[in-house]
Amino acid sequence: MGSLVTLAQSLGLAYASGVNLYATVALVGLASRMGWVGPLPGTLGLMGNWLVIGIASVLYLFEFMATLIPGVASAWETFHSLIRPPAAAALAVATAWHGDALFVLLAALLGGGLALTTHTTKLGLRYAIDTSPEPLTNAAVNVAELGFVATLAFNIWAHPYLSLSIALSVLIVMVVVVRLIWRTLRRVFTGNWTPRGALMQGPRCAPHSARTLEE
Repeated sequence: MGSLVTLAQSLGLAYASGVNLYATVALVGLASRMGWVGPLPGTLGLMGNWLVIGIASVLYLFEFMATLIPGVASAWETFHSLIRPPAAAALAVATAWHGDALFVLLAALLGGGLALTTHTTKLGLRYAIDTSPEPLTNAAVNVAELGFVATLAFNIWAHPYLSLSIALSVLIVMVVVVRLIWRTLRRVFTGNWTPRGALMQGPRCAPHSARTLEE
C-alpha cells in the first residue's frame, strides 16, 4: 500500500511539473521548508533548500513575464518541451527512489508520459491563446495555472489518490476543450465558420426580397 501511495504522489508531482516545472519545485520546496507538507519521500527533501527554492522562484517569475508576450509565450512553451517531461520523470523517480525498484521504474515511465501529456495539452492551449495579440488572456491563464499547480502540489501528499483522480479528470476535460478551440480556430481561419447571428439573416431578408419582387 505504501508503494502505491508513493507512486500516486510521484505521478501527481510529475503531472504538476508537466504544467509548470519551476512553480512546482518552488512551491513544494517552500511547503517542505515551512513544514506545511512532509517529510518528503526519497531525495525530494533537497527541494527544501533555500538555494533550490530561490532559483526555481526566479525562473518561474521570468517564465511568468515571458509568457505575457504573444509569440514569446509560444516559443517559451515549445522550448520547454525538451525540459519539462524529462525533469518531471526525474522528480517522479526521486519521489519513489526509496521504494521497490518496480515502482521506481513505473514512476519513471508513467511520470514521464503523464508530464508529456500535460505539457502537450498546455502547449496546444498556449498556441490557441497566442492567436490573440493582447496579454490579458495570457495573464489570466498564468494565474489559473499557478493556482492549479499549487493546489495539486500541496494536496498530493495528504490526499494522493483523490488529488491525482481530480487532476486526471481536469486533464481529460482540458484535452477536449483544446480540441474544440483548435477546431473552431481552424474554421475561422479557413472561412468556414459562420457566426450564430448569421443564421437569422435568411428570415430577415426573405420578406424584403418578396416585397422587391412585388414592386
